[in-house]
Amino acid sequence: MNDLRQLRHFVALAEHGHFARAAEAVNLSQPALSRSIQALEASLACRLLDRHSRGISLTAHGQLVLEHAQRLLAGSRALKNAVSQLGNLEAGELRLGAGPYPAARLIPHALGRLAQRYPRVRVNLSIANWLELRTSLLDDIIELFVADTREFKDDPLLTIEALHRHNGVLFCRPGHPLLQRAHLHLHDVLDYPLAGTQLPQAVEHSLIAASGRAQPLSIQCDNFMVLKTLVGNSDVLSMAPWDVLAEDIHNGRLALLPLAHGALSEQSAYGLVSRAGHSLSPAALAMRAAILEEDRSVSPQQNRPT
Repeated sequence: MNDLRQLRHFVALAEHGHFARAAEAVNLSQPALSRSIQALEASLACRLLDRHSRGISLTAHGQLVLEHAQRLLAGSRALKNAVSQLGNLEAGELRLGAGPYPAARLIPHALGRLAQRYPRVRVNLSIANWLELRTSLLDDIIELFVADTREFKDDPLLTIEALHRHNGVLFCRPGHPLLQRAHLHLHDVLDYPLAGTQLPQAVEHSLIAASGRAQPLSIQCDNFMVLKTLVGNSDVLSMAPWDVLAEDIHNGRLALLPLAHGALSEQSAYGLVSRAGHSLSPAALAMRAAILEEDRSVSPQQNRPT
């Protein structure tokens, strides 16, 4: 097996694309980093990178080694974390993932619970769409995540715990021209661009059928804070589960569009996802408990707009 240090050096070089910057990142001199990479190439009997005036680029072999090296290093971190955390949450790191909507309310509230109970646990939170999170989970980059789980039904590689469902709503800025109209249908709003995160297939098909648009979203962005700012400062519309909008609606920062009953029938499908057959670390178990507590704290009244 190749030295993990050499793999760590190679990953740093691939990420930085330049020997000087990578050497600084791993606290080595540039010649020492170069020797480490040469030793790795010699042990694998292949060239991993091409050197040029702008820095480096990976060969086909280099790209393959990078993918395996990232998995090995992630597994090594997971092992160290599990050992350091065993019966002791005063140490260790939790690598957590969240979809854009859970990251807007559920996860920050649950993280607050975790931090209050175990202030020394370090948390690395990755926010991405559900497809990217699944890949990160299976590659051991994260240990568990919360996201939309519609696409994961019957996935044998995953363990999924369903969470509270929230009604989907369409929202806009206060003072939007459409607020002057009552009982809107989806086809009534097509004069305005619609922004949103990557849509699950079921939601996308529903919107295509209701709107007649082959591409229902004019703007796709997996950062919900960006979407809220965009909507709040333009006539762009967006949709989201009610739980992440309730505070902004109540405070008058955003407004609900008065869609006719049944015009938007989608609900969230949050789930807490981990790898099937894999034990969670103590920190991950504590985070799971905090997420479930926070999820149970949402009352039915909070789940639907009035």
